[in-house]
Amino acid sequence: MKKLIKINLAYNLDFLKHGNMICDMKTIRVVLDTNVLVAASRSRSGASFALLLALRNGQFNALASVPLMLEYEAVLKRPEQLAASGRNATMTDAFLDALSLFIEPVHLHYLWRPQLRDPADEMVLETALNGRAEALVTLNIADFVPASHFRLPVLTPGAFLRRLQEEKT
Repeated sequence: MKKLIKINLAYNLDFLKHGNMICDMKTIRVVLDTNVLVAASRSRSGASFALLLALRNGQFNALASVPLMLEYEAVLKRPEQLAASGRNATMTDAFLDALSLFIEPVHLHYLWRPQLRDPADEMVLETALNGRAEALVTLNIADFVPASHFRLPVLTPGAFLRRLQEEKT
């Protein structure tokens, strides 16, 4: 009986998350750098915003750790970011709450520091490595070059969107 309840619960959660009954396709596990969310909050016409739509449509799984979610919040609530996006702190909280519905939590078991020049990027890399991500999406690829020995693809939002399109066909 417990197994049946777990299966039913998993089915219901999957249905709520993806909005359809056929969700047994393997989706790519990805970590989004904070700059992708910033770009998406500033413009609805770019690849970063299109990625959030793809996430909502279940085209990939986004991974985040607690430190990374706190980084998302801190950066998106900066006064200059709020002014540029035309949002306020309450709207940003609502966005992050909605985003968390589509995020797979990652527990950081290993810290790999220092690997990168920017200490704020370390948590992005650690989330990707601990979550066994298949890609890290950022607008600053050069910042993640020193981590290439982990064999983790680092892609721009546009390059990742192209990869999603290729896998659809």
